[in-house]
Amino acid sequence: MPAPRSSRTGDRRTATGVADGLTSLAEQLINRLIKPLDLVLLTRERIQETLDEAAERGRVTRRDANELVGELVRRGRDQTDELLVQLGRAAGRARRTVGGGALAIENYDELTASQVTKQLTSLKPADLRRVREYEARHANRKSVLEAVDRALR
Repeated sequence: MPAPRSSRTGDRRTATGVADGLTSLAEQLINRLIKPLDLVLLTRERIQETLDEAAERGRVTRRDANELVGELVRRGRDQTDELLVQLGRAAGRARRTVGGGALAIENYDELTASQVTKQLTSLKPADLRRVREYEARHANRKSVLEAVDRALR
């Protein structure tokens, strides 16, 4: 026997709230902590690799120290950028996996504009509107937005 409609709606709202909370947390980390403080992320392994390279040169001069700092910051920024991309993807997945707000196109963020456009013909108007809203908030690809508008006419 299916659950009462109100129960499913409550579950959907709870899942949406959790996804929104995770998204909000990720955005706050990025906008209030990482970017303003120009934080970088370095693993112990990356630091050790860089110091080992300096030790192999014999002794560390002032010039070597400056180069070492530059290399540490560069590697840290690379890792921070990777983390930000992963946080963004995780937030997007969380938004798409909650009930009612999920996109009808699987792996949407990994698809090219032409791949998305090809799948629009099989979607219902409600799904097309969700795709349009999502696309406008994220990649904002003009060709996809125009194709959705044509499909909605």
